[in-house]
Amino acid sequence: MFDNLSERLEGVVTKMRRKGRLSVVDIEAALKEIRLALLEADVNLEVVRKFTSRIREAAVSEATSRALTPAQQIVKLVNEELKATLGGDAFRLTFASSPPTVIMLVGLQGSGKTTAAAKLALHLRRQGRHPLLVGADLARPAAVEQLRILSESAKVDFFSETTSPIEVARAGLNRAKSLGRDILIVDTAGRLAVDADLMAEMVAIEDAVSPDYVFLVIDAMTGQDALNTANAFAEAVNLSGTILTKLDGDARGGAALSVVEVTGKKIAFSSIGEKLEDFDSFYPDRMANRILGMGDVLTLIEKAERNLDKDVAERGAKKIQAGKFDLEDFMEQMQQVKKMGPLKGIISMLPGIPKEIKDADIDEGELTKIEAIISSMTRQERRDPGLIDASRRNRIAKGSGSTPTAVSNLLKQFRDMQKMMRQMGLGGPSPTKKNIASKGAKKRRAKR
Repeated sequence: MFDNLSERLEGVVTKMRRKGRLSVVDIEAALKEIRLALLEADVNLEVVRKFTSRIREAAVSEATSRALTPAQQIVKLVNEELKATLGGDAFRLTFASSPPTVIMLVGLQGSGKTTAAAKLALHLRRQGRHPLLVGADLARPAAVEQLRILSESAKVDFFSETTSPIEVARAGLNRAKSLGRDILIVDTAGRLAVDADLMAEMVAIEDAVSPDYVFLVIDAMTGQDALNTANAFAEAVNLSGTILTKLDGDARGGAALSVVEVTGKKIAFSSIGEKLEDFDSFYPDRMANRILGMGDVLTLIEKAERNLDKDVAERGAKKIQAGKFDLEDFMEQMQQVKKMGPLKGIISMLPGIPKEIKDADIDEGELTKIEAIISSMTRQERRDPGLIDASRRNRIAKGSGSTPTAVSNLLKQFRDMQKMMRQMGLGGPSPTKKNIASKGAKKRRAKR
C-alpha cells in the first residue's frame, strides 16, 4: 500500500537535496509535486487542498530555518501533516466497567467485515480478553457459517440463531453475560450498496445492544466510493471509528488518507494480509513514516514479539556464535521468519532499504522449496551437509520434488552464508589448514 505515493514523495525529497536553502519558489514546486502525488493516490480533492495549504503555511514560516536542510524541512513538514491527516494520536480502545464491552461492526458486503470480526476477536484474545462473536448477518448465505469457522480458528466463542438479526444480537448479549465474556463482537449484515433496509436494520441492532463502539469496516481498495459509504453510515449510526481492510492490495491508499478528514472519525484498526493474525491497531505516526520510506521498526518488533519463539531464536543465536549453525537450525529459523508474514511486508518496515530491494519481486514459493529440500535430508545430513555426495543429492532431489542442481545450489548458498558469518566474526574461528592439522595431531595423540 502507498507504494506510488511513497515513490513520488521520495522524488520530491531528492530534488530538495540539491537546494542550499528553501525558498518560496522551491516550496511551491514541491507542493505541486505533492499535490499530484496525492491525487494519483486517489486522495479526496478537498483533503488534498487542505493538506497542501497547511504545508504551505508551515513551510513559509520555516523557510528561513538554518537548522535543517531543505530536504529535511520538507520531510518534517510532510511527515507531520501525514500524521495529522491519518488521525494524529492512535485510537485507544477502553473497556466497559460493567462487562461485556459491546462492539458492533457495520459495512457493505464484500468489505471484509466478517473476517475483520474474527481478526478483531483474535487480536483482543491475545490481549487477555475473552470475546464472544455473534453472527447477526442472516441476509448473506453462509455468512454465519463463515464466522463460525473463523471463530474456531481464532479460538473464541461463537453464537448465532435463525431468528432475526435484532433478536440474535440481543440473545448474543445475554449469552455473553451468562458465560462471563468481557467482549461482545456483533457482525451485522451488509449490502452491495447503501439502502434503507440496511440502515433500518443497523439502527434497530444498535438500539437492541447499545454498543460501546460501532466500527465501520472499509475496503481500502474502493477509493473515493469508501468516503461516500462512510458518510452514509455516519449519518445513520453513531460511528466510533473505522477498520481498514485489504491495505496490502492497494498501491494508492487514498481511502486511508481521506477517511479521517472526511468523517472526523479515527482509523482504529487495519488489516494487512489474509491471515487472522494480519490485523493490528492503526498508528498514524508509524504509517506516515512508512509512506516517507522511513520504515516501521516498532511494528516489526511487535510482530517479532508476537510470532517468534524466544527460545528458538536464542538457540539459533548461540549456535551461530559457537560455529555450530547447521541446516536443521537454518530451517527452524526460516520457519520463524515465515510466521511474521510476507517477506515483502517485513522488508517494507526496515528503514533505509534501497528502492530496488523494496520493489524486487520476492517469490515466497522459494522458501517452501528450500524447506522441502532440507526436510528430505536425514538428520545426520542436515547437521553435517559435507556428507551429501552425488547419490545422496539425487535421493534428496527426488524426495523434495526438485533437481540435483537445486540441492547443490542450496548447499553452496549455505556454505557461503557460513563463510560470511566467519568473516563477520561469527561462527568461531575459520577452519584454516593450521587448525585442521592441529586437530589431527590431537586425535593421533589421543589414540596413542
